[in-house]
Amino acid sequence: MKTNDPKKKALLESLKNGLIVSCQVQKDDPIYTEDMVVKMAEAAKWAGAVAIRANSPEQIRAIKEKVDLPIIGLWKVWHEDTDVFITPTMKEVYAIWEAGAEIIALDCTKQITHEKTVAWDLLKEAKEALPDAIFFADISDMEEARHAVENGADIIAPTLYGYTKETAHIEGADYRMFASMCREFKDEAYIMMEGHLYTPEDAMKCIYLGAHAVVVGSAITRPHLTAKRFVDLLSGYQNNWRDAEKAKH
Repeated sequence: MKTNDPKKKALLESLKNGLIVSCQVQKDDPIYTEDMVVKMAEAAKWAGAVAIRANSPEQIRAIKEKVDLPIIGLWKVWHEDTDVFITPTMKEVYAIWEAGAEIIALDCTKQITHEKTVAWDLLKEAKEALPDAIFFADISDMEEARHAVENGADIIAPTLYGYTKETAHIEGADYRMFASMCREFKDEAYIMMEGHLYTPEDAMKCIYLGAHAVVVGSAITRPHLTAKRFVDLLSGYQNNWRDAEKAKH
């Protein structure tokens, strides 16, 4: 069931029908500067965003100092032996919480982690350790969404659709799956859309299908990937821009 905690419920309801902007930058991105994520977040707030999604304790703290919006925090950690990279262990969970994120995002897929655990097992452990936190489950399919619901996720989104071995071939959002997710789980958790949204019309379609809110990142805050999409098409799909989007850093 959806949370009955008044504080959590007030925050979650404040996001309804809103845009959450993912403000992230890696040190090997061509747009990297130390204050880039802060500028992204300031621009998102100016535009009317209801929350920010941010990566790493360092960037979360920097944004919190300048922008008064709720933060969905995560910490990307890459290993060569796994595709699990979003908040993979309790170390990252604690660090995100201590940095000030109100909401913690973590991989809730059935993939095996670098530590040889199943990624989705972390949710239950994290909820027990941090009962005051709100948890955002990044999943890739309906089975994982159902498992996240059963283990108490407050928010569920198909963020990792396209980032698992089973879904790596995809070319866009699966609106039919998302609509099914909204219908089946809307009374149990807040269903949000994240991933493969490139226009305001894409985002509005998801609200129409039942999304509580939408998260948009690359199309707003990563202009080098937007440019690469254009180049990919103009060159006859010779250099797939998704390879850059999915790159390990």
